[in-house]
Amino acid sequence: MRSHGCHATACRVAVQPEMLMCRRHWFTVPKAIRDRVWATYRSGQCDDMNPSAEYCEAAKAAVVAVAIREGRVPDTALYDLILRRAGATAGREGRDG
Repeated sequence: MRSHGCHATACRVAVQPEMLMCRRHWFTVPKAIRDRVWATYRSGQCDDMNPSAEYCEAAKAAVVAVAIREGRVPDTALYDLILRRAGATAGREGRDG
């Protein structure tokens, strides 16, 4: 079984690839944000490393919510990078289309 680390800032708990966070952190995320994460999740996105911008926005909101609750500065670098790339791609598609 492959795994990766919980995406909560500074957490090192290993979780399955399709899980964003460890159980402890996941259930500190407000339900509306958890629902948004699941609504935008696409099976296989962890394998092809191509999550949607909508998923990244929802996941980033979850990371921020946990960090605020824990009094930490949220580490959103991964989502910021993916969202910048998505924005650049969208800009090129608009010019190419």
